[in-house]
Amino acid sequence: MPNDSWSKTTLGAIADGQYGLVDGPFGSNLPGSDYTQSGIPVVRGSNLSLGKVRFRDHEFVYVSDTTASRLERSICRPGDIVFTKKGTIGQTGFIPSSGRFERYLLSSNQMKLSVNPKIADPLFVYYVASSPLSREKIARDASITGVPKTNVAYLKSFPIDLPPLDEQRAIAHILGTLDDKIELNRRVNETLESMARALFKSWFVDFDPVRAKAEGRDPGLPKSLADLFPDSFEDSELGEIPKGWKVRKLGDLMELAYGKALKAEDRKDGAVPVYGSNGQVGWHDEPLVAGPGIVVGRKGNPGVVTWAPTDFFAIDTTFYVVPAVNCHSLHFLLHALTIHDLESLGADSAVPGLNRNMAYMSTQVLPPRPLLERFDSYASAIASRVNETNEESRTLAALRDTLLPKLISGELRVTASEAAHA
Repeated sequence: MPNDSWSKTTLGAIADGQYGLVDGPFGSNLPGSDYTQSGIPVVRGSNLSLGKVRFRDHEFVYVSDTTASRLERSICRPGDIVFTKKGTIGQTGFIPSSGRFERYLLSSNQMKLSVNPKIADPLFVYYVASSPLSREKIARDASITGVPKTNVAYLKSFPIDLPPLDEQRAIAHILGTLDDKIELNRRVNETLESMARALFKSWFVDFDPVRAKAEGRDPGLPKSLADLFPDSFEDSELGEIPKGWKVRKLGDLMELAYGKALKAEDRKDGAVPVYGSNGQVGWHDEPLVAGPGIVVGRKGNPGVVTWAPTDFFAIDTTFYVVPAVNCHSLHFLLHALTIHDLESLGADSAVPGLNRNMAYMSTQVLPPRPLLERFDSYASAIASRVNETNEESRTLAALRDTLLPKLISGELRVTASEAAHA
């Protein structure tokens, strides 16, 4: 504690009201049969993180207003802090004021803290609770009986050092501004990636420009691009496809090459991303494949398709794509792979796996080379922007992670006026 202006207290002492620090309903009070397709979202462990993002405001299950009202004590609202009680101990979340919902229901495995705003700034408290030191302490103190768990009584006694309220707000502003920018970047990238998917679907699945020309309508494209699309269809084994386009097996368009074993303890610090079957799993100092490229889950998460924007290392639970000469567009192959049900093409074993020979037999409509090149140009520009934004977010996250322990410990002091100009 830097000086006498900071006070020692506990999470229980700064909780607001009777239900300021409570857990979710007992499992028998919230059975799976209560879940609905819409209504009040239920906060689960998948919505929390180990200090990486404040809140994942998606992939919810829901309950009705009636069920939520019955479990009112376990309702959380914007500004509340959520902790995992059972499962991945140390996970936290901060319910956003800018989210899609005004209230949420805790799942049975979560707890929530509503902070008394006259004593503490909720966002500052979240950053303390989500800091590495706090997460390590919670995990260390958790009792282990098969499944790691903690409880409300423990959180009530959890210690916290509080600077004056204006300094709390200043610290929260600095850290929150960094996280706001990271979240904005994430949303921008979601939009960009959805644009690329929509373009692929319009051109190569729904054949919108061809349909427009066949019906005598303006396809809404520049003439040089519109001229690359035919104005009629022809029959094929897949049904009607644009005239002059081909139907090919995926195996004719690419090779699914095996990744290489690289245990976590064998990786050396570097700037080369390492990909497993469900996305990036770490870093290494030497690539296996020159990027950009495509990684496809082989074991564990079969069929998951991931774009690798740089040189990369694909481990042995994955395949990586080697394009054939007749389809050099990696971006076309990326989106083509996502529309095939690769997960269902499993190997016959106890561990879920992708059988590449079965994947090779899947059929795909292939447009002429000039149109492939044009799509690749558009998709490459989008992918480059996404990669730039991701790199910016990595830098911002590293800055946040450096500043956080210094600010919440008082090692680095900040005033409200300084925060306003941050």
